[in-house]
Amino acid sequence: MSDEWIKMLADRRRVKFTNQELGDSVFLTAQVERNKVVYSIILSNANNPLSREEVEDQFEDELSKVSPNPKFRLFRASRQLQER
Repeated sequence: MSDEWIKMLADRRRVKFTNQELGDSVFLTAQVERNKVVYSIILSNANNPLSREEVEDQFEDELSKVSPNPKFRLFRASRQLQER
């Protein structure tokens, strides 16, 4: 079984998640929109099937970091100034 969805984070970044069951293991990915980096995890002893929330939780640390893309940081800064 395979599942794929997009979620918008609190900082307005959109992330595409995938969850693919591979027998007794699962292959999970997360990719921030317009970002070449794809985070991936293989869980060999996962409880199948994982919920979407459980998949998202696996990437919590990586996705909580500020975007390395300087254009995104500038966009966020300019947007915050406009909101004041």
